[in-house]
Amino acid sequence: MAMRLFSSSPPPPLLSSPATKTSSAALSSLRFRRARPAAAAAAAGGPEREDEEVGAGPFDRRMEEIAKKVPLFEPEMGEPAATADRPLPINLELWLHRAKVHTRKYEFADAEKLLDKCMLFWPEDGRPYVALGKLYSKQSRFDKARAAYERGCQATQGENPYIWQCWAVLESKGGSIRRARELFDAATVADAKHIAAWHGWAILEIKQGNIKKARNLLAKGLKYCGGNEYIYQTLALLEARAERFEQARTLFQQATQCNPKSCASWLSWAQVEMRAENNVMARKLFEKAVQASPKNRFSWHVWALFEANQGNIDKARKLFKIGHAVNPRDPVILQSLALLEYNCASPNVARVLFRKASQIDPRHQPVWIAWGWMEWKEGNERTARSLYQRALSVNSTNECAARCLQAWGVLEQRVGNYTAARRLLRSSLNINSQSEVTWLTWAALEEEQGDPVRAEEIRDLYFQQRIEVVDDASWVMGFLDIIDPALDSVKKLLNMDRPSGPARQGNATSTAEQDGTTTMNPAAAGELPRSSTAEGSSTANLDSIRSAEGLSTSDLDGIVDPRAPYTRQPEGDLDVDGFIRRRLGLDPAELDAVLEGSDPRGVVSQRRTRGLTRKPLPLLPVP
Repeated sequence: MAMRLFSSSPPPPLLSSPATKTSSAALSSLRFRRARPAAAAAAAGGPEREDEEVGAGPFDRRMEEIAKKVPLFEPEMGEPAATADRPLPINLELWLHRAKVHTRKYEFADAEKLLDKCMLFWPEDGRPYVALGKLYSKQSRFDKARAAYERGCQATQGENPYIWQCWAVLESKGGSIRRARELFDAATVADAKHIAAWHGWAILEIKQGNIKKARNLLAKGLKYCGGNEYIYQTLALLEARAERFEQARTLFQQATQCNPKSCASWLSWAQVEMRAENNVMARKLFEKAVQASPKNRFSWHVWALFEANQGNIDKARKLFKIGHAVNPRDPVILQSLALLEYNCASPNVARVLFRKASQIDPRHQPVWIAWGWMEWKEGNERTARSLYQRALSVNSTNECAARCLQAWGVLEQRVGNYTAARRLLRSSLNINSQSEVTWLTWAALEEEQGDPVRAEEIRDLYFQQRIEVVDDASWVMGFLDIIDPALDSVKKLLNMDRPSGPARQGNATSTAEQDGTTTMNPAAAGELPRSSTAEGSSTANLDSIRSAEGLSTSDLDGIVDPRAPYTRQPEGDLDVDGFIRRRLGLDPAELDAVLEGSDPRGVVSQRRTRGLTRKPLPLLPVP
């Protein structure tokens, strides 16, 4: 029995000389190497040699068990097939950029293919899902956009706040307010420092009239994320709405200190000064805005609207042309320029500009609405109806559709089709029940028909169902003391110790407020990098920035009010001609040629035609 405990295999060979003695560690390594083929054969199901099985000691048997369990010895069971042949990571950046370029050129099928490839090889990256959702939203394929966002949340295990935020903005635009709140909450849970989620949620509450809730959300954003220009900017706009201009200036100062290159902060501040009738300060702030971002389409656009309202028609026209030369694919600048030309008694020039704007973006509804309004004013009711129908064919359920139906209803009222007018106004109110202009237009229609009782009922119905926005100023003063107690130093810095003149009380509401909407717009145009505000968290007062987009029939009576007294303000310090030569490479004498010679179907950038060097794109963080 004792003899069976010993191995029957031959002893190991003797070493040739004492100088080549093997240490115990080397013997252990030798045994490990001998055990490796045996373990591989056992894992493959093959036969083992009887002499190795018999001669294996406790150490060898233990190593065989480990070799069977550790995946290191079985490379075919490692990575899945989708990532085994994954391309280099630089291909992800290239495909995302190409998809973005295809989207800008309206080549949606090619962009979708590239994004599908990105999701196939990098399912854990959140950017392809965000880009695909935006792509579907741009095509009004909202169900597919929701599916893309849901797929992204599942692939990233719910840890990507960018996807949650974009999904929340989509639901907010679709009217699913409760669902949007849940998704914004999920975004803040995924990452409490995701500032766009807090800001987008606050914008949603502002649009719903929950000012106190919005302030609390903005305060949480500052608590978790620190000072942020967009948070301060939104708080400043809330103060401006409540006619607390000193507090608004303080908050705007905080916003511009956080990011002096933020065009949106300078523009919003300038609009607040316009509302306070501080036009000299407003013009200086517009100059700051264009210096901060010379290629920003909103800076040139809003400045041009300001100059037009001040009576500086030539300067406004020049600023519009500069904005178009810098942003030839933007239909809003051409739309506003067309309205300006129409108010200057040039309807034929306006038609050319409207047609060019509609060719740049046929799905931009405000262009068709403004064009239809102009044709109605010119007495071409049939052409106006066809243009209104074209606008509704793009989308018949959004805010633009409500404005289009209201304008069309006024047209039918003026020509005597009262039944059609009532039906159109009722359809507009079904989309936006908070539009004061539409309610009062309907009441005026009933009074015109000799039914004052019905008109009074309509007014009462409007006052019963409208949303009252109540703002509490006590919380704001405490908040201002927290963020900046040194108000005197801020006043000295801004040179605002002198009174800026009485603020307008009755006629100071913006275009969007006349339509019954709020002055805050989450959709973005002044976008944060990647997806911060690209989907719903821009704080710029875009309803008044893009005033041509939000024009109702009463607002379209002119960008320039001919009854307003003409008072020329002193010019600013910025040399516009020298600035565009130096920073944009534009010749002021060629602005008319650029406007007339631009092809809306194939715009070639000035940088490409002149052979200028292109700056390298910065690498953006992975969401």
